[in-house]
Amino acid sequence: MLKTTRSESEPPMMPGDRKVLLVLENLPVPHDRRMWQLATSLQRAGYHVSVISPRPPEDPEYCMLEGVHLYRYPMLPPTHSVGSFLKEALYCLWHTFRLSKRVAKEQGFDVVHVGNPLDIFWSLGLYYKLRDKKFVYEHRDLCPELYEVRFGKKGLFYHLQVLFERWSYQIADMIIEMNESYRKNALERGRAPAERIVIVRSGPRASEFIPVESDPAVKQGKKHMVCYLGVMGPQDGTDIFVKAAHHILHNRGYTDVHFVAVGSGDCLEEVKQLARTLGIEEHITFTGFVRERELLLRYLCSADVGVASDPDNTYTARSTMNKIIEFMALGIPIVATRSIENKWSAQETLVSPPSDTPEAFGDTILELLHDEERRKRMSEFGRRRFLECLSWEHSEVILLSAYDRLFQGLPPTHQPK
Repeated sequence: MLKTTRSESEPPMMPGDRKVLLVLENLPVPHDRRMWQLATSLQRAGYHVSVISPRPPEDPEYCMLEGVHLYRYPMLPPTHSVGSFLKEALYCLWHTFRLSKRVAKEQGFDVVHVGNPLDIFWSLGLYYKLRDKKFVYEHRDLCPELYEVRFGKKGLFYHLQVLFERWSYQIADMIIEMNESYRKNALERGRAPAERIVIVRSGPRASEFIPVESDPAVKQGKKHMVCYLGVMGPQDGTDIFVKAAHHILHNRGYTDVHFVAVGSGDCLEEVKQLARTLGIEEHITFTGFVRERELLLRYLCSADVGVASDPDNTYTARSTMNKIIEFMALGIPIVATRSIENKWSAQETLVSPPSDTPEAFGDTILELLHDEERRKRMSEFGRRRFLECLSWEHSEVILLSAYDRLFQGLPPTHQPK
């Protein structure tokens, strides 16, 4: 039988004795802001924290940053086919297992906490549960739906990911979900025990995401600026953003606006080429990944409108996009699809186009640019809602409480009797 609770005769572990290994496959840490916030929250609470993730080419395999031990392996090139998708999964699983043995020897850990995508680390969780470690499954993405949207089909790999997701739920001692839609997925498709599920929403720290003055240089002399933020994968709709910019500039003839796309991903070069093909490369800046928080805030706080152009589908409808919360944190009015979770998070900070077409996005953006009073109301509401319930400080309380219960051998959440 798998050991999931401490013996009553064992004294409770104090924070300074608790060691946690965090694992992520799809982005480097600390570039992935959510996993870095988890790591620093636990570290500041007295936990001994190690992280395994991919790394940029220029970074070392091991370093310590802000008291967190980072173990990282080289990233593979972007995935564009099912074959390379499978290769990436095996490559990341092998390097994660290899580095986990090194972490066990050099740092030690009592909990292995994995974040998807991909849903491949149930095997790592099972391996260490058989060695008296606890397994935390952080369900960050609907991997089967993400696969379907990315490759345009279901098939064998879709159904394998449904199976791997279910196994992850079943093996986990604690399940961390992003929102209520994901919790429902855990209960229904994953058949997860309700008492093991805790919702820890994403959002920046209010103490770190403080609005700054708009920078005219970032706007490149234009009256308005429109900003895209986040990952640029096939499912993220960055091409819709670029085509919407073209529609505003050429079809509607409004040129007193500059566009900025902050972020990186598999499709970055493709959308850059799209901008060149459409003849708008002078009107749009692609920053790539912005590591420095001060520079990121300069870009975002210069924006009059933030855009989340993810098309409405089975994946985005139930997902909470980090960019939505980050725009709200800085009081930026948002144009985005009115999905279930976008609507819950942003409420009056959000205006949605009538469809997912570039033309509909472009016209909605343009209408908002010309309505300064509405933008002001949206800005004030978004900043206030962020501070009241969506900042990381609120999520951190839930995370640390759940971890405290986990180390006491208790279910992470209280269930009404």
